[in-house]
Amino acid sequence: MALHCPECGFANAIGANYCQRCGAFLTAGEPESSDTTMTYRVGETGELEPVELEEVVEESGAALVIRSGGGRTGESFALDVDRLTIGRRPDSNVFLDDVTVSRDHAILVRRGEDWYLDDCGSLNGTYVNRERIESHRLEDGDEMQIGKYKLAYLAR
Repeated sequence: MALHCPECGFANAIGANYCQRCGAFLTAGEPESSDTTMTYRVGETGELEPVELEEVVEESGAALVIRSGGGRTGESFALDVDRLTIGRRPDSNVFLDDVTVSRDHAILVRRGEDWYLDDCGSLNGTYVNRERIESHRLEDGDEMQIGKYKLAYLAR
């Protein structure tokens, strides 16, 4: 029996860590589609508090979740106000501490029933579903990229 590469499908020897053909990391466990990420929020004392993402979305109607970047995978932000600032400024609602993020990078604004992501003239740009945007109406499942951070927008 062989260990098939998830990237190129090459049959590698059992026990191999990397694909002999393309160099991709080989996983011997469950397929990636069954992986889940624990979701949390930072409490008032700075402690990580586990949360059920469905509950956050149900309570506020929408949420942002960091999918990757800065070691904060799984951190969630309930969209329970009409305006959230995103940037490297420490008092931003969504503080992303990395030089690839502008101090005042982007803003999330509720307009009627919809949420919009507006770029604030950032140097590296704001992306939704891999396309650079100035302003974009968000839909459930949209992936945002701000600097090195990838965030998901989830709505009910």
